[in-house]
Amino acid sequence: MAKLWQKDYDLNTLIERFTVGEDYLLDKNLIAADCVGSIAHAAMLSSINIISNDEYSALKNELLNIIEDNRKKSFTITVSDEDCHTAIENRLVEKLGDAGKKIHTGRSRNDQIIAAVRLYTRDLLLELIARTFNLVEACIAFAEKNKNVPMPGRTHMQIAMPSSVGLWAGAFAEELIDDLSLVFAAYRLNDMCPLGSAASYGVPIPLNREMVSDSLGFEKLQNNVLYVNNTRGKIESIVLDSVEQIVLSLSKMAQDLILFSMPEFRYFVIPAELCSGSSIMPQKKNPCGLELIRAKSATVSASVLQIKGIIKALPSGYNRDFQETKGAFLRGMHTALDCIRVMTLTVTKLGVNEEKLKAGFIPEIYATDRALELVAQGMPFRDAYKEVGLNLDTLSSMDPVEALQAKTHTGATGNLGLDCARKQLEALKLDFVQKQKRIEDGFTSLMGFRPALFSIDE
Repeated sequence: MAKLWQKDYDLNTLIERFTVGEDYLLDKNLIAADCVGSIAHAAMLSSINIISNDEYSALKNELLNIIEDNRKKSFTITVSDEDCHTAIENRLVEKLGDAGKKIHTGRSRNDQIIAAVRLYTRDLLLELIARTFNLVEACIAFAEKNKNVPMPGRTHMQIAMPSSVGLWAGAFAEELIDDLSLVFAAYRLNDMCPLGSAASYGVPIPLNREMVSDSLGFEKLQNNVLYVNNTRGKIESIVLDSVEQIVLSLSKMAQDLILFSMPEFRYFVIPAELCSGSSIMPQKKNPCGLELIRAKSATVSASVLQIKGIIKALPSGYNRDFQETKGAFLRGMHTALDCIRVMTLTVTKLGVNEEKLKAGFIPEIYATDRALELVAQGMPFRDAYKEVGLNLDTLSSMDPVEALQAKTHTGATGNLGLDCARKQLEALKLDFVQKQKRIEDGFTSLMGFRPALFSIDE
C-alpha cells in the first residue's frame, strides 16, 4: 500500500528505516485516538458537503471496525506504513475506495498526529489522575489509622523531635494533592483541539473547526493555526513536567520506606510478596519495586529533558524533529503511571512496627519540647535552649503519645487536619467528573458511546 506522500519514486531503504524509526511501534498506542479524530473530521466534511452522508456513514463504520480490530490486536502497522495514519487510511481506501481517499481533505499529518496524541493524553491523564486519587486516599487512610503511632522525627538523618506515622503519611497525601493541581493545569492546556490547522497555515475551504472540537469533547479550540503546530512537543513537555512532580514525590517516599524498613530501623514492614529475592543469598527479600520507583523517577525526568532539548531551537512550523518527542513522552507517561500503581499497592499493604518506632524515642528527642516547657515557665527561649543543650544527660523520657498530642496547632502531630486534605481531594474529584462528562457528551453525540483511547492491563 502507498505512503500518504507517495510520488514517482521509492525511498531509499536505509532512509526509510531511519526516518520511520520506532514510530510504527509507538503508534499502536494511538490507533483508537486517531480513528476517533478521523470520525469527527469526516462528520465535519460531510456537514460542509465535501463528502456525502453515505460516505460519512461508511467511513465512520469502518473506523469503528478498526477500533474494534485494534482492541482485538488484529490491526497492524508496518514499517512501510510509517505510522498509524497511513495504515488507517490505506485500510479505508482498500475497503471504501474513493471515500477513503477523501478523508484527508483539509488536514495534514501534522494536525492529525497532534490531535491523536492529545486525545490519547487526555484519557491517559484521566487514568493517571484517578490512580493518584487512590494513592492519596490510601495515604490519608494510613495516616488516620496511625495518627497516634510515634515515629522519630529526623533532620540531617539524626534524631530531631517527636513525630508520628500519621504526620509522615499525611505529608505525602498533601504533597500529592498539590502535585495533582499541576497535573490539572497541564490537562487544561492539553485539552485544546488542534484539528483544522492542517500544516500550520489553514486551508482554503470552510472547515468548521468548532464542530470538530465540540464533538471530541475538547474544552476549547486552539485558535491560531501556526501556534497549534508550535505547541507540538511543548504541550507534551508541560504535561510530563507536571507528572514528573508526582514521581519525584514517590521517589522520596520510596527512599523513606527503603530506609525505614531496613533491619537497623524496622519501622515499616514491606510484605514478602512485594519483594524479590537474591540469586545467591537465600535470606534476601529486596524492596526492588521501591528501588525502581526511585530509579524510574530519573527516567521520567530524562524524558522531559529530551523533549525540551528537541524543541528548544526549532523554527516555527513543522520539523521532522518533532517525531522524536513521541517516544520520550509515551515512555515517560507510562513509567509514571506504573510508579503510581506500585506505590499504591505498597501503601495499602505496608505494615507498621510500633515497638521499634517507640524504641527510637530516646530522651534527647524531647530536648526541644523541654526547652519550650522552660519558656512556658517564663525563661527566654535562648536561655532555655542553652540550659537544655548543656544538660542533655539529665533529660528524662516522656510518654511519646502524650508528646504527639501536646502539639495541637494546625497541621501538627496532635491536629493533623486530614479533613483539609480530604476536602481538597473532593474538590479535585468534582473537577475530574466534569471533565469526564464533557468528553462523554461530545463522544456520545458523535458516535453514541465513548471508546477507550487508553487502557491498562491490571
